Amino acid sequence: MKAIYLTYVILLINLSGYSQSLSAVDKGSKVQFKIRNLGISVTGSFTGLEGKMVFDEKNLAGSSFQASIDASTINTGIDARNKHLRDEEYFDVKNFPRISFVSTKVTGSTKAGTFFLFGKLTIKNTTREISFPFTATPQEGGYLFNGEFKLNRRDFGVGGSSLVLSDNLTVQLAVLAK
Repeated sequence: MKAIYLTYVILLINLSGYSQSLSAVDKGSKVQFKIRNLGISVTGSFTGLEGKMVFDEKNLAGSSFQASIDASTINTGIDARNKHLRDEEYFDVKNFPRISFVSTKVTGSTKAGTFFLFGKLTIKNTTREISFPFTATPQEGGYLFNGEFKLNRRDFGVGGSSLVLSDNLTVQLAVLAK
C-alpha cells in the first residue's frame, strides 16, 4: 500500500512540473491598440493588467488564459481624448471598469512555436468570441506571450456611429506572466 501511495505522490509531483500556473505581471506587459481617426493612425495603450494563465505546450488542452485590464487607464497621449474615451459613448468606465478575456481553447499551429488562442472577449458587458495566434517565449521564470488580433469596435458598442473613427482596430499584446 505504501508503494502505491509513494508512486501516486511521485506522479503528482512530476505532473505538476509540466503545467505552469502563472500570474500576469502588469509591469513588463503591453496592451496596445491602433485605429484610424480622421484618416490618421492613432495608437494607445492600457495598463492595470491582471490574470491567471496555465500553459503547457505539451498539453495545450490543459492550458487556459484569463486576463483583464483597467479600462480607465486608456492612454493615447492626449489627456482630453483619454477623458472622452472613458465616457459612456466609448468605454463607459464608470459602469464597466474592466475589459476581460477568458480562453475556451488553446491549440497548436503548423508553425513551430506558434499557438492559437480561442476565447471570449468582454467589453462594456458585451461578449464576443475571438481567436488569434500567439507565441510563448520562456522569460524570467515564466513566459512572454505575444499576440495580435483585429476587432470591430461597434461589435462592443464602443464609439457609437462615429463617421471619422474607423470601425476596425488592431490590438497588440505582449503579456509577461510569472
